[in-house]
Formats: sequence, C-alpha cells, structure tokens
Amino acid sequence: MARTASALHILVKHKEQAEDIIKQLDQGAKFHVLAKKYSSCPSGKKGGDLGEFRQGKMVPSFDKAVFKGEILVPQLVKTKFGWHVIKVLYRT
Repeated sequence: MARTASALHILVKHKEQAEDIIKQLDQGAKFHVLAKKYSSCPSGKKGGDLGEFRQGKMVPSFDKAVFKGEILVPQLVKTKFGWHVIKVLYRT
C-alpha cells in the first residue's frame, strides 16, 4: 500500500522570508493566516492546504521532507519553485 501524507505549505522566493515565517509561527502566528498573506502558490488561498497526497507525487526534496521530517513542526525546504515552509499534518 502506498504511503500518504497531508501537509500545509507556504511558498516564497527568498530563504530569509521563509525563515521569518517560521519565526512568526514559533511566536504563535496561525499557519493558514500566513499562507494566505505570503504564499505564491495557489494553495495559499486555502491556507496552504495541499490535502492528502501519495509519496513520490511531489518534487524529491519536498517529498523527502514530508515523509521523513517531523510531524506538526514547521520545516524549511528548497525546491525549484522556491522556499517552502512545510507543516506535515499526518502520514500513513
């Protein structure tokens, strides 16, 4: 059976901005509010919600972070699209 995960993300162009977003989250900011404000991905309008997806569906560095990183802890990942702040909600 294929593994699946559900995650939120915020996509920005610059590492410094992504690091600032993580600081805001650490200070209690709501992920969905920051996603709507900063994310350049269309999912930003939905609070950064990517829904549930299968392992191998996303670009490799994003996929690795989602399926190997901590759950519910914001993490920073670089892809060809830019810098992502990712929060994994669950994995199966």
